[in-house]
Amino acid sequence: MTQQQRWTPEQIPDQTKRVFVVTGANSGLGLATTRALVRQGGHVILAVRDEGKGHRAVAEIAAEQPGAGLEVRHLDLADLDSVRAFADQLHTDHPRLDVLVNNAGVMAPPRSLSAQGHELQFACNHLGHFALTGLLLDLLTVGRDPRVVTVSSINHRQGRIHFDDLAGERRYKPMAFYNQSKLANAVFGQELHRRLTEAGSPVRSLLAHPGYTATNLQRSAPIALWRVVFGRIGNPLFAQTPAHGALPQLYAATDPNVEGGQFIGPDGPAELRGGPTRVQLSPAAADAGTGRRLWELSEQLTDVRFVFPTPV
Repeated sequence: MTQQQRWTPEQIPDQTKRVFVVTGANSGLGLATTRALVRQGGHVILAVRDEGKGHRAVAEIAAEQPGAGLEVRHLDLADLDSVRAFADQLHTDHPRLDVLVNNAGVMAPPRSLSAQGHELQFACNHLGHFALTGLLLDLLTVGRDPRVVTVSSINHRQGRIHFDDLAGERRYKPMAFYNQSKLANAVFGQELHRRLTEAGSPVRSLLAHPGYTATNLQRSAPIALWRVVFGRIGNPLFAQTPAHGALPQLYAATDPNVEGGQFIGPDGPAELRGGPTRVQLSPAAADAGTGRRLWELSEQLTDVRFVFPTPV
């Protein structure tokens, strides 16, 4: 897709009767994604840690788009018990799911651990989404044009997975472990694509990244230096708005021509901004051996085993 023919949300096909789960949907990229989907008739389940913020987001969207199909549900991706509870309730209330957008994330906090004792960024950004996808895969299998869109980052290219020190016990650097989590997102999305393809599943796994986008992720980073660099100095000069940053994941979630395994990002210089286009994974993210190793480890850490049902 050339810069002269940039894709816009107006090109999203009719999404009436399609059901979406968007994690982290109360602000930033998740909120922009939700807005665009309901504008085209989609029904969006906002999976959020803070339900109060989720309800405020719903009220804001409903004021702009009366009658929008919206639900708020609690989901703390850093707590695997919360992930299971969310999935169980969704099975009770919905017979199918059409698209899962693995969007939520945390960035560069001081070293802290999740409820199950995993490093927080790895737990929230990767393990929670891994478990959520596995637990909802049966609902996706019977969905209409079903897809899993996992949001990674440009930073995945700077990351490496510290298999010998996943929790940062020996050496923890906030941005290095953020980069690790974003590489894990990319590895997971690609390995999921391999396994879905081998199983003949109708579900497509795609990856997306927003380039450099001004969101609460940077502005609320606990490390003061990152708040200054990303939240105050960088954003006004270089960053896109969330509405523009969400274009790659919206394109991956809705365009009829995308294919499983594709990675969608901005088409501008250094992939920092611009319209959605296909971009390249890092060699580490595309490596099948790394994919198998991370998958098996993630199964052990989450106690979630994917079952790839045959198409109905």
